[in-house]
Formats: sequence, structure tokens, C-alpha cells
Amino acid sequence: MPELTLSMTVIWIIAIVALLIVEGLTAGLVTIWFAIGAVAALICQMLGAPLWLQMAVFLAVSFVTLVLTRPLAQKHLNNRTQPTNADRLIGRECIVTEVIDNVAGTGAVTVGGQVWTARSVSDDPISAESRAIVRRIEGVKLIVEPIA
Repeated sequence: MPELTLSMTVIWIIAIVALLIVEGLTAGLVTIWFAIGAVAALICQMLGAPLWLQMAVFLAVSFVTLVLTRPLAQKHLNNRTQPTNADRLIGRECIVTEVIDNVAGTGAVTVGGQVWTARSVSDDPISAESRAIVRRIEGVKLIVEPIA
């Protein structure tokens, strides 16, 4: 069994190094959780744990670190969304200038002195000259909801 112990040590070290290299080559946190799991499995192996326990520790530690740190990592790594002046339109009232019909693909509104292509939040048509609220922006289209 000593050669299996030595080979598992080498395998875990190779896994750690490979995972850290992949992590270094990527822009976001992709494999760091698995590298941490491999370190935990290596420690188990050095303490004489059987292979099935090493694998279980590897999977458990990888999963736990992923679940606990992924939301935090996503919050700090995905800051690519840049707010624009158009974001100020969300929540504002607008006037429908062309009947909004999602099925026909028609519709326009005026908000802040500008004309925008518009679609309805629901598939219900919105008549011209009615008032609506801008709920979100998808591409260059305002998604609006009629004011009841």
C-alpha cells in the first residue's frame, strides 16, 4: 500500500497545481473551489484516510466552498453592468404614441421628450394616447405597463 499512498499524494498535488494553473488563466473564479477541495483531500491522504474518504472530502469541501463563496465572488467579479442615462427612464410615466402590440411587433412611446420603441409587459395591446409606466429596458425597447 505504500506505493498507492505515494501515488495518491502525487495525484492530489498534480490536481492542485493543475487547478490553480487553470484558475490563473481564467478571468473569474472557476476552479479555485476544487483546488481547495484537493488540498483538503491531500491532507486527508497524508493522515492515512482511505481513498473513498479522500474523494468524499474533496467533493464535500469543493461543494461547500462553492456554495459559500460563489455569491460573494459573483457580486465582486460581475461589475460589468454600466448604468446609463436610459436607466433613469425606469419607473417614469410615458405616453403611448403608437399602439403597442407585442404580437404584431408594433409600438412606440414618448418619455422625457424622446420617442422609444415599446413593448407591453404582458401580451395585451396598449392603445395610443394612453399612459404607461416604464418597467424595464430590453435592448433599445422600453417594456411598459399601462396605468390603470
